Amino acid sequence: MGQKITIEPVTRVEGHGKVTIHIDNNGNILQTRLHIVEFRGFERFVQGRPYWEAPVLVQRLCGICPVSHHLAAAKAMDVIVGAGTGDGLTPTGEKMRRLMHYGQMFQSHSLHFFHLASPDLLFGVNADPSIRNVIGVALEHQDLAVQGVMMRKFGQEIIQATAGKKIHGTGAIPGGINKSLTQKEVDTFLKGNDPMNIDKMISWSQDALTFFKDYHSNHKEIIDDFAEFPSNHLSLVRKDGALDLYHGVLRAVDSEGKIILHDVDYQEYYKYIEEEVRSWSYMKFPYLKEFGKDNGWYTVGPLARMNTADFIDTPLAQKEFESFKAYNYGKPSNKSMHMHWARLIEILHSAEKMKELLLDPDIQKGELVIKGNKKSEGVGLIEAPRGTLFHHYKVNSNDQIEMANLIVSTTNNNQPMNNAVNQVAQNVMTGQSIITEGMMNAVEVAIRAYDPCLSCATHALGQMPLEISLYNSNNELIDRKIK
Repeated sequence: MGQKITIEPVTRVEGHGKVTIHIDNNGNILQTRLHIVEFRGFERFVQGRPYWEAPVLVQRLCGICPVSHHLAAAKAMDVIVGAGTGDGLTPTGEKMRRLMHYGQMFQSHSLHFFHLASPDLLFGVNADPSIRNVIGVALEHQDLAVQGVMMRKFGQEIIQATAGKKIHGTGAIPGGINKSLTQKEVDTFLKGNDPMNIDKMISWSQDALTFFKDYHSNHKEIIDDFAEFPSNHLSLVRKDGALDLYHGVLRAVDSEGKIILHDVDYQEYYKYIEEEVRSWSYMKFPYLKEFGKDNGWYTVGPLARMNTADFIDTPLAQKEFESFKAYNYGKPSNKSMHMHWARLIEILHSAEKMKELLLDPDIQKGELVIKGNKKSEGVGLIEAPRGTLFHHYKVNSNDQIEMANLIVSTTNNNQPMNNAVNQVAQNVMTGQSIITEGMMNAVEVAIRAYDPCLSCATHALGQMPLEISLYNSNNELIDRKIK
């Protein structure tokens, strides 16, 4: 029968999940699984509701990335009200939404890197868990902790200015936006007191990249060799191949960089992507239909976006992108921990984009909403912090939602996260009879690289106990660790 290890819940992520690891009598890993143990029924909750409520309703999925759901639903509703896809809005409507979205990317990426990921980098995977947390970072690396807090705050202030509230705002509506910015609001972000201005945010973004690259040069065994495996990569790209976090066409490349999904219209995503259901998880397993369940799965998120894009249209981020690509000899990176590197490049890109938009007069004046011939079906895609986010709706003649299909970013990353867990477990637990805290955390480090939002719920503070039990072939408990 062998042994079974259970890690429940996984910590320093948003939401609840557990990991099970099966080991044979010789200490070899037989099976690893990342289980999503909560059920979320938003696809049914919204049925029967008026379509214009969708952008506000669905963002209740998450307290960390509500803007992503808000905008993805709004983009789907744009199609339904006849405003076209993401590039069909008025200049003010599109640019205000983009500013909102870059604020979301900036705050979410900052939260993840500084609060959730940096403790493992600063103190080590095997460090005492009493110090390996955000409080430890604040005590030992005060400047870094303050920088992370202030960067997240700046992003949230951008969200409040564009969406009305920092969490669960109402700014995006079908066909556009419900407000523009005043000169005073713009000046607050451009010329605010140090450090709360956009130039400081750009500088700190560069500093964060310098910190990571210095760490990488001294810890290549963690960043380069930890959970590396070949993967396909999928994201939106702009029609000219540039990185675009708000709108574009769907592109996928294989582990060697060959394009396997050729810049298709995401309104027809269902022609190319299928979802598999497995009995042991509430989260589905998406894959590219053409390549089947075994070979068609893919990675989304910051790393995938670096792997699919041809270039970045902001100068500082483009320079970092060129260094990233050169390090990987122009090929896609299949190293899970390079997700952090890519995430920091996107933080810098988002800061540059926010400055560009704040200097654009269109965000202060112009028509806010556009509508055309109404349709009964619409798809909205956006690059959320964690990856490509799909919202698909059908509406009946009474303006009620009759079908909703959501493929969230973490769902798209389901298979690669499982693969990362398996590889780390193979490396640290094969042949072991005693569970160490470091072994448990190593598995979690692999999951955290993907910044999963396991149930689209926020659990950033408070105690989240982790228990692993190890049983022998007679189902007798031989070791248990709790943290």
